Amino acid sequence: MSVTEKKSGSRGVQSIDTGGVILDALASAQGPVKLRDLAERTGMAAAQLHPYLVSFRKMGMVEQTEAGHYQLGSFALHLGLTRLRNQNAYRETVRRVADLADRLQLMIAITVWGLHGPTIVYVQESSARIHANVQVGNIFLMTATATGRVFAAYLPPAVTQPMIRLERSDRTLLERGPFEFDEMQYWDEVAAVRARGFEVTRDLPIPGVSAVAAPVFDHTGQMQLALTAIGPTAMIDLAADGPAVTGLLDFTSRLSSELGYRLDAG
Repeated sequence: MSVTEKKSGSRGVQSIDTGGVILDALASAQGPVKLRDLAERTGMAAAQLHPYLVSFRKMGMVEQTEAGHYQLGSFALHLGLTRLRNQNAYRETVRRVADLADRLQLMIAITVWGLHGPTIVYVQESSARIHANVQVGNIFLMTATATGRVFAAYLPPAVTQPMIRLERSDRTLLERGPFEFDEMQYWDEVAAVRARGFEVTRDLPIPGVSAVAAPVFDHTGQMQLALTAIGPTAMIDLAADGPAVTGLLDFTSRLSSELGYRLDAG
């Protein structure tokens, strides 16, 4: 059998698999690691580890500190940066979002921060088509939508506050419905969104339509976009442990991780 894997079920090269375990242990460490600690992390004997570390040092994947501890080297950094440069949050989201929409049986909107606030840039229908007035180019209200509050939670107030003030002074928006706005309460709600990592709305701003929204982050810890799952109120379970919330959060957390985000980066 060729070393190159033809499909996901193909047999790999055991030594490379073992090397991957070692590199993963070094990547997840908080700093340089002693040989005995690395052996414990990988479940390998120190004598078995040593030849791998010698080879990794030669190629720059691993380096040894003056104290004799091990950490990832310059070539590992080069590979990581190359991976990050080739990643694009929007492209990666679009590539995967159809499967998410069908699993949740909900419409999914991808939203980025634009000149006029949270702007829909892509809409993915599920196989169970949902009739809601959600179109590319539409703007989500900052004060009356789950998506708007997610952006308020993760973008700097200096960026979001002008849009919020403009929205509250726009008579055409105010006439859409009785959205009472208490600024103090609003920022308390935004803080709660940031603490739990998602937001939901029920029957707002459109009666009969509800939604859950969550952010996607990149390797710098910056929010790149929001995903919003939208559906008829009777069809969408907004409980924190319900399928809509857990399914969306699983998707956004996995994608953020692949884009290089770590919890201690945000």
